[in-house]
Amino acid sequence: MAQSKTCQVLVVGGGPGGYPAAIRAGQLGLDTIIVDKHGLGGTCLNRGCIPSKAFIHAASKYEEMVHHAEKDEMGLKVSEPTLDMAGVTAWKDGIVSKLTKGVGQLIKAAKVEAISGWATFQNAKTCLVEMEDGETIEITAENVILATGSKETELPFMSFGGNVIGSTEALELTERPEKLVVVGGGYIGLELGIAFRKMGSEVAVVEAADTILPSYDKEMIRPVQMWLKKNKVALHTGCKAKGAVEEGGQTFLAFEDAKGETQRIEADKILVAVGRKPVTEGWGLENMGVDMDGPFVKIDHQCRTAMRGVYAIGDLVGEPLLAHKATKQGELVAEIIADHKRAYDPVSVAAVCFTEPELVGVGLTPDEAKAKGEAVITGKFPLAASGRALTMEGGADGGFVRVTARESDHVILGIHAVGKHVSELSGEFALALEMGATLEDVAGTIHVHPTLTEGFAEGVLTALGHPIHISA
Repeated sequence: MAQSKTCQVLVVGGGPGGYPAAIRAGQLGLDTIIVDKHGLGGTCLNRGCIPSKAFIHAASKYEEMVHHAEKDEMGLKVSEPTLDMAGVTAWKDGIVSKLTKGVGQLIKAAKVEAISGWATFQNAKTCLVEMEDGETIEITAENVILATGSKETELPFMSFGGNVIGSTEALELTERPEKLVVVGGGYIGLELGIAFRKMGSEVAVVEAADTILPSYDKEMIRPVQMWLKKNKVALHTGCKAKGAVEEGGQTFLAFEDAKGETQRIEADKILVAVGRKPVTEGWGLENMGVDMDGPFVKIDHQCRTAMRGVYAIGDLVGEPLLAHKATKQGELVAEIIADHKRAYDPVSVAAVCFTEPELVGVGLTPDEAKAKGEAVITGKFPLAASGRALTMEGGADGGFVRVTARESDHVILGIHAVGKHVSELSGEFALALEMGATLEDVAGTIHVHPTLTEGFAEGVLTALGHPIHISA
């Protein structure tokens, strides 16, 4: 007979939405249980955000050492470096292990019970959790927070297996592929494709759309395209993957080019990175009486589903599929359950792409603002004029900070940047929009010298018509 438990809050999924929800619920004195089978931290910590950034950092380190071995620059010269792919993976795993243990300690400190197992709902408030040892626990909760996240999308004609891999397996490789073909020119495919190129792999990207990174405008992606061209990454846009072909002991990706003709590229590994989809199957969602919005669970402004006392957050509820969105929703739902007056209504959610160079976007682009009927003014500051960017070997990559504001009252509607390390500006960008900052608010704030944040201030001054470090 299954062991039975009851609680005030049951969180299903231990990712960047679920574990903050559980911690916050525990902090608020709510009797809370969190259930996750695949490790606290979810995809983001175990198989996504954190391991990929560690991987990208190691790749960049290796690229720098190769550069200094080939060319005496900055007064630095090193011997020819070697790449130990298994060592890179082990180092990355060490970071993940440290952080997952930290999450476990935070869960414990918040007096939340963590159960490792797979939850299957019998009805909206009761689930059976199957443990690794085969035992089951029945949990009945007053409130349920669904945070099951998302998973990699497989192509129906090219399932994962053999030399066809997804991003999860790409981050577990212990040998560098000499030839890597990436299917998908979005942020996941390009982040990993660029990292492998830095480590010496030959890389080709096949993208069905007419451009890479279709969620960014042409001005933003131009510096990334420049890097790809300079580093001999083959781009095949407007091309549709058709499948993997094994022939003569070799693997090829077959694809239809823009002219409708079939082409093939040899590959040691084919990385399929065509997006993610919510995990809605295999855990009894159909028994819970919630409404759906296409492939996602439908929620209101408080993350409530159609079933009273059942909430859904993160990738399960739709775009943007971003960890920080899930975290904010998780904290918010815990507070709502504790009778706080809260609503999920951000002005904008910043998005970052860790390509080379990095991309940041928050709010509306100039074209998007105009499409909404706004009359706007813009200011763009090239990072080539930033002392801090130049000291970090940035600026020459075509990077910039661009500010878009409403012409009538100077309220900032969007901030976008591309360049080395610009991801670290995303918090200031998001804060500016969330607080309804005007151009004058930012211009009146003293920005530290020498930092990249000065680029934001200069972009604002450019929009106002009186920049200091570039000609108006």
